[in-house]
Amino acid sequence: MFGARQSFLRKKSAEGHHRVTFVELFFDLVFVFAITQLSHGLLAHLTPLGTLETLLLFMAVWWVWIYTSWATNWLDPERMPVRLMLFALMFAGLVLSTSIPKAFESRGLAFALAYVAMQVGRSLFTIWCTRIHAVRNYFTFQLITLWMMLSAVFWIAGAFAEGPMRLGLWAVALAVEYAGPALAYWTPGLGRASVSDWDVEGSHMAERCGLFIIIALGESILVTGAKFSEMEWTAATIGAFTSAFVGSVAMWWIYFNIGAQRASTKISHASDPGRLARLSYTYLHLPIVAGIIITAVADELVLAHPGGSTSAGSMAVIIGGPTMYLFGNMLFKRSASSLYYPLSHIVGIALLTVFAPAYQVLTPLAFSTGTTLILIVVAIWETQSFAAPRTKPLKSTATPS
Repeated sequence: MFGARQSFLRKKSAEGHHRVTFVELFFDLVFVFAITQLSHGLLAHLTPLGTLETLLLFMAVWWVWIYTSWATNWLDPERMPVRLMLFALMFAGLVLSTSIPKAFESRGLAFALAYVAMQVGRSLFTIWCTRIHAVRNYFTFQLITLWMMLSAVFWIAGAFAEGPMRLGLWAVALAVEYAGPALAYWTPGLGRASVSDWDVEGSHMAERCGLFIIIALGESILVTGAKFSEMEWTAATIGAFTSAFVGSVAMWWIYFNIGAQRASTKISHASDPGRLARLSYTYLHLPIVAGIIITAVADELVLAHPGGSTSAGSMAVIIGGPTMYLFGNMLFKRSASSLYYPLSHIVGIALLTVFAPAYQVLTPLAFSTGTTLILIVVAIWETQSFAAPRTKPLKSTATPS
């Protein structure tokens, strides 16, 4: 029978949660490179079409990573077959990442084949692991594999098309995959998966997604540092470098200081962790990571041209990155840890919106510094709003920030 005789599933941890293993961290290194490729691609093609193409590639990169994180929530990376599977995914992920700059040109087939190999291959491997030892998950991954095979048709077909046709076919492929979890992988003749069967270990999922945020922020710092090291150190470039670094710190603070831990605690004690993980971590982390990538592009633009007038394209990324980041955090914190949308984030988005027209009279450095100050305001506001209740038992998660 098609199924592993030995169990390669994670066993219940004596610590109460699954730790993130070294091989999972090693696997993530491929995505450090992928994030760098995406930010450089957006910087080189800062047009509406280039932005749309980068968005599609980013959504594909995120999707293959988050599905692997779901799989390793159940599979034990310390077991040799699972470890070898992750190494195989790393190789395919490296091919995928190196194909990103020319995915809509000469390397479309390489990108599509690497992506399909990762998505379908991992799903088939998980079927093999769960066939005997986790029957409910086995049924779910059967459905997932069918959905992945359906989307694979559009990925491969798109690779043989060109121009708008490739973009359209790949958009359909992503639409199929992104609709899967929301529709519980409904399949004619087989029905749908039960979200209650997605018995994820909440702390592990929260930690994995937090580490991806670190990857994205680390890439931002890497790009900023590399660019600054190549430039003449003037007052303007030092100011741009400082603003970029302080902005990264503020973004880290907004996500990790309060929200990440509260969300981790909630999902760890939730009666339906699968449903919460599907919304809060699978979907709502997309705008958070996208906001970091766009901000990294903005930081590099400002470092390269801190003076002069601010173009409309520069304004879009300088404002768009922080706005998307705050928007994603607002939705994430609302879904995972609170009954209210955090007021500090709503005000921050409003301030960014009001501040946007100022690009017409400000230099890129001054304009970017303004957005950094708004992020600092949000970080301080949220921290202060939770400072007093922290010494008391948490009776409700409805405290607005």
